[in-house]
Amino acid sequence: MKGLLTFILTIVAIAAQCQTVRQRTLMLMGSRFDITIVANEAAEAEAYIDTAVAEITRIENLISEWRPQTQVSEVNRNAGIAPVKVDKELFELTERALYFSKITDGAFDISFAAMDKIWKFDGSMTEMPSPETVKKSVQNVGYKDIILDKQHSTIFLKRVGMKIGFGSIGKGYAADKTRDFLIAKGVKAGIVNASGDMNTWGTQPDGKPWMVGITNPLNKNKVFAAFPLRESAVVTSGSYEKYVMLNGKRYTHIINPVTGYPVTGLCSVTVMGPSAEMANGFSTAIMVLGKDVGLNLISQFPALSCVIVTDGGKIFTSKNIDIKKYRQK
Repeated sequence: MKGLLTFILTIVAIAAQCQTVRQRTLMLMGSRFDITIVANEAAEAEAYIDTAVAEITRIENLISEWRPQTQVSEVNRNAGIAPVKVDKELFELTERALYFSKITDGAFDISFAAMDKIWKFDGSMTEMPSPETVKKSVQNVGYKDIILDKQHSTIFLKRVGMKIGFGSIGKGYAADKTRDFLIAKGVKAGIVNASGDMNTWGTQPDGKPWMVGITNPLNKNKVFAAFPLRESAVVTSGSYEKYVMLNGKRYTHIINPVTGYPVTGLCSVTVMGPSAEMANGFSTAIMVLGKDVGLNLISQFPALSCVIVTDGGKIFTSKNIDIKKYRQK
């Protein structure tokens, strides 16, 4: 039996050596996508990447609020006028988005698309907007006024001026759907990385798990922790790249959809779990909710884990992560 076992292991090793890893970087859904495929030969991997691009493009043509011909744009044009019948796929995505809104008390809200863009992070903003301006900026935001009719598969925005958008979970959704699409086609391993909304499956050709490093938000050139990913997704929401300094205070690009003010206190939130869509929804919400409420929320979902970095550089994790095991020197 020992000889047989050695032979089997040798065959596995040879098979691994025959596999190739191909990666392609593209601009899709207005963002950078990195698609990595493990296959037996390069041409096969490239063909799979082509099909992945087609699937992501299909999703964009369904959920984009920027393209006038999409169903989401039709829903927005009919705000306050009439319900719009949509595909089951879009209806269910909206349904899940509203679930995130309910469990986070509006910290996550797809109707944020109607928010006035009063905060500028390109260096042009020099003074605080007035409280009245901030309040007015979110007057058309409110997930409770998104009405779903499951029987007729319609979405209705109750108030004129409302909009929905999937900028917060759309790329995570695309990563999930593309992973499932490729698995169904027989792709044994790969990564779909949608600008940091990442989903993985299988292993590297040598059998080792895919690894993801979490950047230190206070030193973008340094990774402070590296985690193995086994059939899982990871998403980081961060406020360390886009911000404006006003009166000596740092205001970030992540806006609380309830108050209209930028969030404060947290520098980054990384969430890991089975779905990039779900991880994105939670990471965004936790940035708004803050450390204590965020950790309490994530503890109610055992399949999820998170790492939080505060503005002061302190690191906190959910109870199901031992950060010491993954820290990088």
